[in-house]
Amino acid sequence: MSGRGEVSQPTSEVGQPTTGVNHPTSEFPEYARGTASPEPARPWSAADDDGPDEPADPGAGQPAPERRGRGLFWLIGLIGLVVVLILGVQATTSLLPSWRNPFTQETTDRSQPALLKSIQDLSRYVAAEGNFQVVVDLKQDRKYVPDFLVNQRTLFVGAGSVDAYVDFGAISEGAIVESEDRRTVEITLPAPQLGETNLDLENSYVFAEERGLLNRLGEVFDGDPNRQQEVYLLAEEKITAAARDSGLADRAQENTRKMLEGLLRSLGYETVTINFTAP
Repeated sequence: MSGRGEVSQPTSEVGQPTTGVNHPTSEFPEYARGTASPEPARPWSAADDDGPDEPADPGAGQPAPERRGRGLFWLIGLIGLVVVLILGVQATTSLLPSWRNPFTQETTDRSQPALLKSIQDLSRYVAAEGNFQVVVDLKQDRKYVPDFLVNQRTLFVGAGSVDAYVDFGAISEGAIVESEDRRTVEITLPAPQLGETNLDLENSYVFAEERGLLNRLGEVFDGDPNRQQEVYLLAEEKITAAARDSGLADRAQENTRKMLEGLLRSLGYETVTINFTAP
């Protein structure tokens, strides 16, 4: 400023004097980085000196209940969308079950119809039945060869039943002796017999099985579909032997005697004698 009281005009960066407020200027107005429109100037306040500017809260101008309502609205909408998607997937899979898993296992029964080979007329009276369970421990190995190379051991739990019966069809002529007054009768029957062992495969199972390395490799190239047949036969043999030693035939003989005595006494016989031939 000179002594004559003249006021010097501010100059621009290129050295030209600037004009008044209402006149055009050579400088660009200030604008925020990343925006194309100029940022209008705001009046200065004392709060500007408190610290750096903080980003404005988008919901600062809205009341708190309104903001909570908006959040609840979006949450309910999201839950509804998930429910609709789940119901749509379930409806699709119910209409097209094959879409659920394209590799679903299917079972096809191509068995041939059963062939009737024979019919037998039986006149057996089954007087007793025994139910047995046996544990078969069958091991096959080779001498002087380690078990981890050649070894086959099966632990099988077999369940089966055996019937004890009297064959009435084998009663010979003269086996029934009746008194003249029809008060006394004597009957001679054949000795009770044991039927074949019926292996119950539903309640039988392989408890454990060990096979050597060479046995496993051999099954890959030459499997034996009847490998369990030997175990089944051995289980049947053991059950039959157990039934023979269990007194099942004696139980069948006693039950047959009681049945006939009750039947004949109901027909008017006072004395009933039941005899059995030697087995």
